[in-house]
Amino acid sequence: MELNLKRPLVVFDLETTGISISTDRIVEIALIKIHPDGKEESRVMKINPGMPIPPESTAIHGISDADVANAPKFEEVARELAEFMKNCDFAGFNSNKFDFPLLVEEYLRAGIDFDVENRKFIDAQRIFHVMEPRNLAAAYKFYCDKSLENAHSAEADTRATLEVLKAQIDKYEQLKNDVDYLHSFSGQSKNVDLAGRMVYNDQGKEVFNFGKHRGKLVEQVLKQDQGYYQWMMDGDFSRDTKRRLTQIKLRTKFG
Repeated sequence: MELNLKRPLVVFDLETTGISISTDRIVEIALIKIHPDGKEESRVMKINPGMPIPPESTAIHGISDADVANAPKFEEVARELAEFMKNCDFAGFNSNKFDFPLLVEEYLRAGIDFDVENRKFIDAQRIFHVMEPRNLAAAYKFYCDKSLENAHSAEADTRATLEVLKAQIDKYEQLKNDVDYLHSFSGQSKNVDLAGRMVYNDQGKEVFNFGKHRGKLVEQVLKQDQGYYQWMMDGDFSRDTKRRLTQIKLRTKFG
């Protein structure tokens, strides 16, 4: 089944120096852009992270410092990639919790405000975990009856993610072939910030989703525990989380 799209959808995967959204960097990015008419365009690019790649990360994705020594830094290709992804929705595997927040973090680090307000986000892993809890290789075997070769290669993982997403829509009658629906089903619609440190409650109010203030209204915490804001601003939180928190603080102050 082909995807029912109202505008282009970018399926993507990142290989990185590690798993911290705030401190790790992209070393490879792969993107497949599917147009509403079914036409596909793809980009695969090594990125120089500007920091050593830990051996334990190289052991997973096979990318070493030597492989990226002559590759461009993210800020050098950021606008080119942004143009490729312009006016697109996004899909990935574990992309809501990791890949997309880290991508936005790279843009903020480069001084570019990458638009996320009007995007839809589909996480094939979220759908998979709801329907058949396993990992990408198992999902590929389960949905597509294929073995995933070159796992943790960004290009192979991206292609597998696209095939899994299409097969999920074919398999489950309750899944609508509609980006808005899949965005909501994937769970991203409740996040205030991309990392999910703050979420919307049933009344549409922002609440903390971690720590001692989990479940409490962000506005209320910022009024009652004034040091908490500075603690988060000084802490190991993503730039996007800090930006969203600051927006709420300013709204609370002047609202």
